[in-house]
Formats: sequence, structure tokens, C-alpha cells
Amino acid sequence: MKIVSVNVNGIRASAKKGLFDWIQKEQPDFVCMQEVRANLEQLTDDCFYPKGYFYQFQSAQKKGYSGVAIYSKVKPDTVHNQLGFDLSDNEGRFIAFEYPKFYIASMYFPSGSSGDERQNLKYQYLANLEPWLKQLIEQGKPVILTGDFNIAHKNEDIKNWKGNKNNSGFLPKEREWLDWLFDELNYVDLFRTLKQPEHTYTWWSNRGKARENNVGWRIDYQIATPAFNAKLLKASVYKEVWFSDHAPLIMEFEKFSLK
Repeated sequence: MKIVSVNVNGIRASAKKGLFDWIQKEQPDFVCMQEVRANLEQLTDDCFYPKGYFYQFQSAQKKGYSGVAIYSKVKPDTVHNQLGFDLSDNEGRFIAFEYPKFYIASMYFPSGSSGDERQNLKYQYLANLEPWLKQLIEQGKPVILTGDFNIAHKNEDIKNWKGNKNNSGFLPKEREWLDWLFDELNYVDLFRTLKQPEHTYTWWSNRGKARENNVGWRIDYQIATPAFNAKLLKASVYKEVWFSDHAPLIMEFEKFSLK
């Protein structure tokens, strides 16, 4: 089973750069997208509806902003798109497919880089997620949470960690929240369970020559309960073609029964 997670930074823009051609070639079982920035009625080209895939979008109330989607080769029993608080539900930051033996979500965490007000909202978002994350653990069903979390966890996850210690995305409180997720709730950062090349990132600023110089951040994740870790075969970041300012994060597993 292959799961792809990617912040597309506008699904129409990424399609023009070949994203859906790549999906057709790779044939992943799931493609979880963030920052879709479009409603279905705006997606008139056939490329957005690849054969063999069930799809569902959750758009923001604000046009051209945020939004998440999942494409799946297997239709889910249930689609979830509400977490019960406005910052997620009104801004199109969550969608999940549920199967009898498996739960997968695409999530787009807010950024706090625009200032203190937005950073405080980001902290509130993290706090609001906590009861739901605990509930997922308690229900016992294998879970995988994919998406752009807008947080680099450790020094190895960001090239210029010394210069970003006081910047949103690498603040101590944000990183401690990920510590809590992994250490207290026992979720697993799948990418880090396998040996990875040094300086492997998933996002690069458009400023300067960040991409050329690989001055990046690893802020895109596939975070799961231990059942997924036991079946993980390969974790990689695809950088041969650039579809957006983020690179697709790919996890490959042993066959996993959805039903």
C-alpha cells in the first residue's frame, strides 16, 4: 500500500506542473492533499478526476484559501470533515476517510508566521486537537494522520535551526506539542522510523535560493499509530519534479486490509 501526502499550494497550479500525470504513473492507494485552494465546481478538467479513484474535498469558507482533499482507490464507509471548532471546520483544514479497520486523515495546520495573533490561534488549534487525538487512540483502530503540520520537530528537520529558534514553525511550544504527541500518546513519526539521508526536507521558501541550496524544513508528516509502523517498508520524499513549494511525502507499506 502506498500513501502520498502533499501540500499542492493550489491544486490547479500543481496540475499544470504535472501532478496528476505523476499520480497516474505512480498509482498510489491514497493521495492526501493540503492547501487545495479550489472548490470542485472550479475543477472542470478531467485530470482532476483520475479513473479508479474516489475523491472528497473539504474547502474553506474563504474562496481560494486553504482546503484539503483525499483521493482513494477504495471508497470509504464514512467521510469525516468536522472536528468541532471553527479554525479547522471553517478553514478547510481536515478531512478523513474511515474504513472498518483503518482511519486516514488529511490535515493542514495553520501557520503563525503572519504575527502574534495568528500564532496564538495556532496554539489554540493544537490545544483543540488534543481530545480528538486521544479519542482516536482509545478507539483502538489503526490511524494515520497525514499533512502539512507547519512545525519542524527537531534540529535535524530544519537546515537553519539556529536562525529559526524564535520563528513560527520552530518555536519551543510547537515542538513540545509534537513531543507530547509522540511520547505521551504514542503516535509514530513514520519518516523517522527508517534511516534517512541527512538534510531531507519537504518544504523550501520561495525566497532567495532556498531550494537550490536545500535550505529546507521538514513540516509535512505521516504520523500513525504503531500498527502502521509495523508494516512500513519505505519512506521517501519525491523531488524529481516540483509540483509546488512542498515535495510529496511517500510511505509504502505491506498490504493493509481496509475491510
